[in-house]
Amino acid sequence: MNMAIGMNDRSRLRTLRLGAGLGLSLLLAQLVGCATSGGTSESIEARPASAPARQPVTHGQYRVRSGDTLYSIASRHGWDWRALAERNAIPAPYTIRVGQVIRFSGSGPVVPMAASGSTASAPVTTTRATRSPVTAPATMQPSGAATVSSAGWTWPANGQLIALFSSNSSLNKGIDIAGEMGQPVVAASAGNVVYAGSGLRGYGELVIIKHSDTYVSAYGHNRRLLVREGQQVKAGQTIAEMGATGTDRVKLHFEIRRQGKPVDPLQYLPRR
Repeated sequence: MNMAIGMNDRSRLRTLRLGAGLGLSLLLAQLVGCATSGGTSESIEARPASAPARQPVTHGQYRVRSGDTLYSIASRHGWDWRALAERNAIPAPYTIRVGQVIRFSGSGPVVPMAASGSTASAPVTTTRATRSPVTAPATMQPSGAATVSSAGWTWPANGQLIALFSSNSSLNKGIDIAGEMGQPVVAASAGNVVYAGSGLRGYGELVIIKHSDTYVSAYGHNRRLLVREGQQVKAGQTIAEMGATGTDRVKLHFEIRRQGKPVDPLQYLPRR
C-alpha cells in the first residue's frame, strides 16, 4: 500500500540518524504493502501531502461493523470525522455501535478529509459489540509472545493470524494479527525506536524499531503508543496498545525489513 508522509513528520524525520547504510526517510518511503483484511489487499492511492483533499462521498450510507471507528469510516469515504459526526447527530464521545447506519447524504456543508491523513485530533471511538473470534485457515496458527526464536525474535502480540506475507509487490508486506482493543503490542526484538506517530497514511498509529544496521520492524494500527522516538526497548517490552487506527478492524500489522526490503516475519518468529 502506498502512502504519503506528512510535512511535519518529513522535517522531523530528516533529523534522525540511523547509522551507516540506511536512512529513516528512505525506510519510511519503502514501507509499502500495509495491512490486509481477511487476506485481501487494501489499496490507498499515493498522493503528495500538498495534493487536493479527496472528494467526500455525498450519497448512500454505511452500516457499522465490528472494529470500525468514526475516524476510520470518515477517512475511507473522504470525510472529516467532525463533519460526519454532525451529519449523523453523533454526540461526544462519538461512540458508534455495530449495525448503526452512517449516512453520507443530507443537508449542510461537507468538510473533506485533510490530504495529509493525520489522525492527531481524531477521537478514539469504538463499536459497542463483542467481535466473534476469527476462524483462520488451518495453515494459520495462533501467535504468542512468550517464546524467543534462535534469531532473537518474539511474537509482537497474542492473537490469530488473519493475513500472511506476500512477495507480490501489490499485496501484504507483513502479517496481520487479530486481537482485542487495547491489548499489549510488544517489541519483537531489542532495539531503538526511530519513529512513533501517525504521519504515514494507511498505517495509523505506527512504531518503527531499528534493531541493527540490517533489520527494522514496524507495528501499525495501534490505539495508543507507549514509547517515544529515541527510546531503547527490550524484546517483549510493551510498546503500544492494539487498535484500529487507519484500518477497518482491530488488528496489528507487523513487518520486518532486511536492509530496507520486506521479508516474511514467519521466517524469523518462533514456531508455534
